Amino acid sequence: MAGPLAGVRVLDLTSNFMGPYASLLMADMGADICKIEAPGGDPTRGVGPCRNPGMSAIFLHLNRNKRSAALDLKHPEAAQALQHMLASADVVLHSLRPKAMAKLGLTYDDVRKVNPRIIYCGAFGFGQNGPYADRPAYDDLIQAAVGMPVLQARKVGPPSYVATAIADRIVGMATCNAVAMALYYREKTGHGQSVEVPMFETFAHFVLGDHLYGHTFEPPIGDWGYARMMSAERRPYQTQDGYLGVNIYTDRHWQRFFLAVGRPDMADDPRYGTIFGRTENIGYLYKFLADTFETKTTAQWLSILTEADIPVIEMNTPETLLHDPHMEAVNFFQVQQHPSEGMLRMLGIPQQWSESQPEQRYPAPRLGEHTVQLLTEYGLTAEQAQQVVLSGGAMQASIDTASA
Repeated sequence: MAGPLAGVRVLDLTSNFMGPYASLLMADMGADICKIEAPGGDPTRGVGPCRNPGMSAIFLHLNRNKRSAALDLKHPEAAQALQHMLASADVVLHSLRPKAMAKLGLTYDDVRKVNPRIIYCGAFGFGQNGPYADRPAYDDLIQAAVGMPVLQARKVGPPSYVATAIADRIVGMATCNAVAMALYYREKTGHGQSVEVPMFETFAHFVLGDHLYGHTFEPPIGDWGYARMMSAERRPYQTQDGYLGVNIYTDRHWQRFFLAVGRPDMADDPRYGTIFGRTENIGYLYKFLADTFETKTTAQWLSILTEADIPVIEMNTPETLLHDPHMEAVNFFQVQQHPSEGMLRMLGIPQQWSESQPEQRYPAPRLGEHTVQLLTEYGLTAEQAQQVVLSGGAMQASIDTASA
């Protein structure tokens, strides 16, 4: 057993992106994730290219190191089986609105009667003390709710969403963090507890640390929005033959840059020589950078800026990132054989631990692949587990190991 969360048992009732990303992070750290899916499966099983139905690219990346039990929790025998499983779990993780959990008899009060030490974590849209408590939430909605598209608009024109499920993944990270801290608290006190991680408030906390800006003060002493972040010129810079990511940030960085490009006069100019002056003139500076970088090749600029100790990196695409020399050296992309899906390129575990190094233990599961196995591990007899399947309350997949 590897990873700092080895031995922690998680009943994962989440689906889509946010909750499964949270449980993925726990799974990669060694937690034993029992992914409880409805008979139709997690919706992300159908998102993206696939070789076999239900095993899409998105699902494969969100659900490695987990095992799947397909249970219809509205079915009495499946619901009873889950009640039995609660007794030996460490964590219940769900992304259903609390009213839906109440209908299933799975509120925190219900669960802690079975297991007082349980960590019961709900990751859903909105805090339960506000008027939005019962609203559904998805990444796009939460990006809109906290103003992310408006921030993007100051850079690119019409309001637009960030081109990744940023709210889902940020809140998923916060959820994993909350569960780990609750487990630590339990280690110190012996007490389980309920933890709520609302998307709206959590993502607002993430975004507004940069962009509350002048409205930090009451009354406001300036506009909202971190100007440098929202400048339309803050982007990868085009060279004669490619693009560079460059972050000239400190006074020393800028002074070295001005000298390197033959503009020592700008280093002494108060508009550009201090962070306060640059903040007021950031639009002009970024335009100056854009014009300057177009005068040489990517290789030339990499050499010049590296010699001047200015932060720079060549821009990748998702495709070229696969062959990035650093990524190759750390073996980040790992080609593996999946029992049913054939050869897959999977993402490595980024962290390095000196004593409890996590590892990839399980490939992403087929729907219901481990139903009977998990039911018996959580205390049902083999006969009881088979009876849940035979009753129609659960599904045990037959696994075809021949990849398409």
